[in-house]
Amino acid sequence: MEYRIADRGLAPSGEKKIRWAKQYMPVLRFLENRYGAARPLEGTVISACLHLEAKTACLLILLKELGAVVVAAGSNPLSTQDDVCAALVENGVAVFSRHGMTVEEYFENVRSTLAVGPNIIVDDGADLVATVHTEMKHLLPGIRGGSEETTSGVKRLKSMAAEGILAFPMISVNDAHSKYLFDNRYGTGQSVMDGLLRTTNMLVAGKTVVIAGYGWCGRGVAMRASAMGARVIVTELDPHRAFEALMDGYEVANMAEAAPRGDIFLTLTGNTKVIRREHFEVMKDGAVLGNAGHFDVEICKPDLGELSLSVEESRPGVQTYSMNDGRRIHLLGEGRLVNLACGDGHPIEIMDLSFALQLESAVYLAKNTLKPGLYDVPAEIDRAVMEAKLASLGISLDGMTPEQEAYMKSWVE
Repeated sequence: MEYRIADRGLAPSGEKKIRWAKQYMPVLRFLENRYGAARPLEGTVISACLHLEAKTACLLILLKELGAVVVAAGSNPLSTQDDVCAALVENGVAVFSRHGMTVEEYFENVRSTLAVGPNIIVDDGADLVATVHTEMKHLLPGIRGGSEETTSGVKRLKSMAAEGILAFPMISVNDAHSKYLFDNRYGTGQSVMDGLLRTTNMLVAGKTVVIAGYGWCGRGVAMRASAMGARVIVTELDPHRAFEALMDGYEVANMAEAAPRGDIFLTLTGNTKVIRREHFEVMKDGAVLGNAGHFDVEICKPDLGELSLSVEESRPGVQTYSMNDGRRIHLLGEGRLVNLACGDGHPIEIMDLSFALQLESAVYLAKNTLKPGLYDVPAEIDRAVMEAKLASLGISLDGMTPEQEAYMKSWVE
């Protein structure tokens, strides 16, 4: 088995992290018991590009135990945990990643992950899908399909589908109820604040936190910041989301208005240059910037660099830009995903749901032949994942009586 990691000797530390995570992932354990004997992925080759930390390792190891050959790349240089990569290799998962890899190394690792000739792709940001369509088209005939779990990745897939170039089916895990209602809102809400706090050691109460974007992720972060005592300003492009933020009790403004007032800025839009030169020029001394979008383009680092006299790492994970007027602006995690670059990502119990959807999508693709395009997670899978989660908590739901079922289908009162 070929692999490219930092140090295989780190495996014992990674094994401990994986064991800790698995005990809090009852839905994956349920699926392990459900599918274990049948090994529905026998003979399937899976290429994955995900954040390589303990929760992800639980998914990758289970995919292998269900019969697949699994090869993985890290989807972010700063979220890759070298000890977890080593533990994955010990468990028979081929890994191509290391913490702090360069952009060139990252794409070389992506290509190495695809070189095995996958049947199924498990993607986070759609870089595997994009690379196979642009650089490795000879692999397309062997790919049955894949799944994508991020808003940014789904945006790319929608563009590909609209242009008619998406050559195989992709399942949008991100749009499943079991994902966006919980992962995007509660997972992002908690993990972004965790990354901010452990990196800065700052007090949130009493500060003004500017949230760029009020999708499900932005809602979650705004809710957590407000609960910690912050004054929250939301910036938005969509009038409906802006009004929703207003109804939820937050101030709504544009970024030009918010820039001189904010103490902490968090971007969650999926777009580029959301915070840029004209905003940096009016920010307070000591303003803190963090990004929770998948790609490091929301905070315009070139503009920030051009405006600064010097840059230093003032704390681990904090780059401080010194302006020519004496102001300092602090950027967290190089503008990459703050919850993973500066923390451990979403809480374990949240990722249990998202990874259960990824696993179920892989099994579904192995069993079914679909035409090229972008698909929702089948409703029965989405519901079953949530039912399994509730069952693990000892919660049962009501069911409709035959009379109620008939009433709901009738148009006559």
